[in-house]
Amino acid sequence: MVSICIMKWLWLSVLTIVLDQLTKNIAEAELLLHQPVAVFPSFNFTLMYNKGAAFSFLSEAGGWQRIFFVCLSTIISIFLFFWLKQITRDDRQKHNHLLQIAIAFILGGAIGNLIDRARTGEVVDFIQLYYSTYYFPAFNIADSAITLGAGLLILDMLLESKRSKNTAQ
Repeated sequence: MVSICIMKWLWLSVLTIVLDQLTKNIAEAELLLHQPVAVFPSFNFTLMYNKGAAFSFLSEAGGWQRIFFVCLSTIISIFLFFWLKQITRDDRQKHNHLLQIAIAFILGGAIGNLIDRARTGEVVDFIQLYYSTYYFPAFNIADSAITLGAGLLILDMLLESKRSKNTAQ
């Protein structure tokens, strides 16, 4: 059974998954493949599919990457769930909300993309940023949550290092 403490943070993961899947469904229903729809300058909605990982890594690998990425995402998601569960029980870390939020976002993003990979073997991307003729690879809400969570993890590590220095003095 999932404890109340971990539920305090899992709602962020669930919200991320729901928003991710909802926006991907809307993108597939409303957008044409590789046809940009301008939203703001330097920001388009463009439907794309990614069979690989970040920045289309291994997208042309021949099919084996689907099983690999599904297994890897599943293992990472299980690890993140138990890490979040452990932190909420650990008296020394139970009040480290920044770390818990970071893990919840990464977990939600990982599961959001895992759902796509398991269902179709590719991830739906639709957010496109660019400057002039330079385009950043398309991404989605799950990717954004993973990036936000990773940034918060880095921030937490920096703050923890600072706290440790202050405690040692």
